Amino acid sequence: MVSQGPGNNAVAKKVETGPVKSIKAKSPSFRQKSLTRAKAEPGKIKGTIDKGLQFLREVKVELKKVVWPSRKQTIGSTVVVLILTMIIAVFLGMIDMGLSGIIRMVLK
Repeated sequence: MVSQGPGNNAVAKKVETGPVKSIKAKSPSFRQKSLTRAKAEPGKIKGTIDKGLQFLREVKVELKKVVWPSRKQTIGSTVVVLILTMIIAVFLGMIDMGLSGIIRMVLK
């Protein structure tokens, strides 16, 4: 093999190749794999904990920005939801009874 570079004379390098040995890596057993998982890098655990703490700090900051409804607004909204739910339940019940009656008449 000849290597030429700037300012270098041609240098011949002899590359010897011998018989190729197949290298077969032993795969670790199940127990060894589970042990290596248990031995996590200390920096990796610390980084994960730091990320979790940073997330909780950001959550706290965002929750301080929330404008919570007053007690009166919450009760008013709850009453509206309950009344609308009752109205829709009665309406669907009447539709169900009407369709059931029609189907009974058709099947007779």
